[in-house]
Amino acid sequence: MCGIVGYVGRERAICVIVEGLSKLEYRGYDSAGIALVGEDQQLKIFKKQGHLQALTDTLDFGVKANIGIGHTRWATHGAPSDENAHPHTDCHGHITVVHNGILENYVSLKQQLLEEGHIFSSETDTEVIAHLVEKYFTDDLVAAVRLALQEMKGSFSIVAMSNKNPDVLVAAKKDSPLIIGLGENENYIASDIPAILNRTKEVYILEDYDFAVVTKDQVKILDWRTQQPVEREKFQVTWDPITAEKSGYAHFMLKEIHEQPVALRETMRGCIRDGMVDLTDLGLDEVFQNIQKIYIVACGTAYHAGLVGRMAIEKLVRIPVEADIASEFRYRDVIWEPNSLMIIISQSGETADTMAALREAKRNNIKVLAITNVVGSAAAREADRVIYTHAGPEIAVASTKAYSTQLLVLYMLALDLARVRGVLEESELQRYSQELVQIDRLADIVLEQEQDVRNLAYHHQHVDSTFFLGRGFDYAVAMEGALKLKEISYIHAEAYAAGELKHGPLALIKQGVPVMVLMTQEDLLEKTLSNVKEVKARGGMIIAIYTENLAANVNESDYDERIVLPAVDPFIAPIIAVIPLQLFAYYMAVDRGLDVDKPRNLAKSVTVE
Repeated sequence: MCGIVGYVGRERAICVIVEGLSKLEYRGYDSAGIALVGEDQQLKIFKKQGHLQALTDTLDFGVKANIGIGHTRWATHGAPSDENAHPHTDCHGHITVVHNGILENYVSLKQQLLEEGHIFSSETDTEVIAHLVEKYFTDDLVAAVRLALQEMKGSFSIVAMSNKNPDVLVAAKKDSPLIIGLGENENYIASDIPAILNRTKEVYILEDYDFAVVTKDQVKILDWRTQQPVEREKFQVTWDPITAEKSGYAHFMLKEIHEQPVALRETMRGCIRDGMVDLTDLGLDEVFQNIQKIYIVACGTAYHAGLVGRMAIEKLVRIPVEADIASEFRYRDVIWEPNSLMIIISQSGETADTMAALREAKRNNIKVLAITNVVGSAAAREADRVIYTHAGPEIAVASTKAYSTQLLVLYMLALDLARVRGVLEESELQRYSQELVQIDRLADIVLEQEQDVRNLAYHHQHVDSTFFLGRGFDYAVAMEGALKLKEISYIHAEAYAAGELKHGPLALIKQGVPVMVLMTQEDLLEKTLSNVKEVKARGGMIIAIYTENLAANVNESDYDERIVLPAVDPFIAPIIAVIPLQLFAYYMAVDRGLDVDKPRNLAKSVTVE
């Protein structure tokens, strides 16, 4: 989820591009770069690892160039470095490209290009695009890019430029956002509206397979498959610049809640073969083959994901799994068993307690698999293997899309481990895999109930305490729901295993106290409903969250208010069951007038003990 800016017009391109990148840095901040075609028609490349400021500190803003492209990077292929920063060039320095997304077939394309004599200087999939364009380049950038696109697979938006055609930018879009801003004797390209909102409010929003040829005086859009012109309606932007940085959402947290369907889709991309989850390309088979025990270690929200992962792996693979809070695990006198595996989960890949657990495992010759959202992070570097969640940058302190993508990765791990060890029939592997494939669509359906959740929050905004109940998978989700409410609304919230009510927590229930009860597990529904009746008998207000496939077994007398989730296999229900809890916490905080994105006393990444 990187940021792209392109400009061709009358002004100094370097100033326009830096301004645009500054509005997009939330999309990526591992490195940044700019390419310009100067008055001497030479290609000039500037790029630097780190935040945009690291690049701007080295720039000469007096460079005379009226055309250029820029990029701020969220690393996916290759660690953050000067070499891996965009823009990337071809062998001869005549063509340069910026890219957002993932080129899925870059390995085979790169091998082919290497055999043809191309020389690469980075680890990125993006550089492959530059060399692929070079392969077809005969002094016509438009034709070369169009031919290169025929060989590219994946989700991407690209912008290409050449000093051999110094007046034109060529852009293409598939599954990754790209817009064109329209000006007078100047035009813009960007991955998101905030980059250009200070300069124009008239844009084309490109659609999949759009191929745009942009000069200062003209924009032509074609379908790259048919080469036929297409018409795109001009979109008039009505957002103010500050709001636009959040794509029209009031807060980053709400934006990120709504980004979950896309994040889930991106995280699963390339992980299904022949109808089954298959992570072979990640080199996990060797790690998995002789494993007899698994430790899952994480903090906070990631720990709650780990609890779901523990139950999923034990259910499908039938090997023992421990899930531990990293800040406690590091001080345990662990009895390390041979043929064990540690799975650590960290959005940032830098969480201090989690990294301490990783290093302790390595000292005891235990293999470590990291699940993280950040390429090149400490966890990614030090673990034996790594799986990235493709959630994109998460700005709000309270984690939402990082959590749901962590759950998805853990489910895929459970299925892949079952495949490697041969403990599930192929038909079962396919059934569960197909359930996961539709999870992004189900998440979209849940988000359609946002107004209902908002109304719930409005009714309960003044409460002092809220309780969350569930059994099995639902208990783990209840813990995450309670944490979200505490984090951003500062309301006392506790999650309990529903069966534990009679062992003490029932004493806390009094008239009017909201109790959110998760009921997605068919085999536990009857027992959970029994606990619901105990709460109602003592005046608690039941907010029931259950799936459509269980609706026939839940009566109106069982609850005061409800949220009905779409029908889903109980096994993977946690991925969508958490969404209304995130929305509830968000609107409770909004109604109480709190700073949602930056709750008091908290930081996004905890890098100290």
